[in-house]
Amino acid sequence: MAFLFNKFQEAIKTLAKSPSFARDPRHLQFDADVNRLFLYTSYNRLGKHSEEKDAEEIIELASKASVTDQQKQVQQNVHYQLKHICKSMDSILRPDTKDPSQSPSDAYNNSRRSGLSLAVGTGVAAANKPAVPATRPLTRTELSNKFRDQFGYTLDIKPSLIPHKDAGQGLFLSGEANVGAVLAIYPGVIYSPAYYRYIPGYPRIDACNSYLITRYDGTIINAKPWHLGGETREVWDGSDPVDYNTTPPINPESNSDRAWRMLNKPLQKSGSENFGDVLERRNPLAFGHFANHPPGGSTPNVMICPYDFPLTEKDMRAYIPNIAFGGEEPVTMKRFGSFWFKSRAPGKQTGEPPVLRTLVLVSTRSVCDEELFLNYRYSSSKGRPEWYTPVDEEEDKRRWS
Repeated sequence: MAFLFNKFQEAIKTLAKSPSFARDPRHLQFDADVNRLFLYTSYNRLGKHSEEKDAEEIIELASKASVTDQQKQVQQNVHYQLKHICKSMDSILRPDTKDPSQSPSDAYNNSRRSGLSLAVGTGVAAANKPAVPATRPLTRTELSNKFRDQFGYTLDIKPSLIPHKDAGQGLFLSGEANVGAVLAIYPGVIYSPAYYRYIPGYPRIDACNSYLITRYDGTIINAKPWHLGGETREVWDGSDPVDYNTTPPINPESNSDRAWRMLNKPLQKSGSENFGDVLERRNPLAFGHFANHPPGGSTPNVMICPYDFPLTEKDMRAYIPNIAFGGEEPVTMKRFGSFWFKSRAPGKQTGEPPVLRTLVLVSTRSVCDEELFLNYRYSSSKGRPEWYTPVDEEEDKRRWS
């Protein structure tokens, strides 16, 4: 497998320089990322018993297939892994619902009809709230340990090994995982461009919040309300107890910032916009927001991968630690420069199932009992923290061009 991985690494370097990707810089970086994810996740799906001809076929596909086709394959590869991850957690938390002769959905429905009662969750829906299925009374740590026993790895949050006073907590892999493995999910509340003004602290949303991340399509995920998760399976609505109007910003506010704040007033969630879903707050992989940027002299061992979770996958839903602000009905937006506007076109595409636009972290090499590092790709046009050392200055420029 080491020989095959070296072939993939060489292919990644070669394809990144291919003129077929040379369009505008931002699309160039997006295409390069998709290409890398295609190779990494396809390599992972080959498994331990793959042959050289399998690897060569994937490398050839990566050089010929369109970016759209590669994107679709990445989605399939990630979904394949997450499906197994969710089944593993389900077998730990809801073992009595499993019957080899039944599909997962049949077992789930029968368990609710039979009146099985475990220790966590009542299975009874309150007014305007979905029912919470009962699960085994395991703590978050107990679930994490059992997941590692089954899956080979889990995640730990502990002080970062980065020698800097602002490093804070870090994300550590406990166990071993191969290249292309889904190691973490970025949890929290998902904001499409239509709901930017509802993000706490708007318009300076990052002034008091370092747990925000943006996808290439403009979707923003706020992981701060999720924090460390919880100790139960519950209806989670993404509420954040922090009052951003009284929280001092990380960096002082300039005159232009104050003017921008006056012209762009934040919006408050109304009673009709309350939302929530039954989520497993003990999820041992819902810690993508704790991955630090690598210190100088180090390289990232994970990368961001956009993942559109199909909401038709009911058996997996509790283990996807995200909810969409404003509900799951999409709103079509168009971008003009730095601004987004609602489009008159219908928001829902015919024949396309509703999705949650999430993010996962995928390993870029074999990882074993170590801290996970993610390239933050901060914009070179804005002030960067003193601890930030670019991994690749050109990538940073292309990402935000």
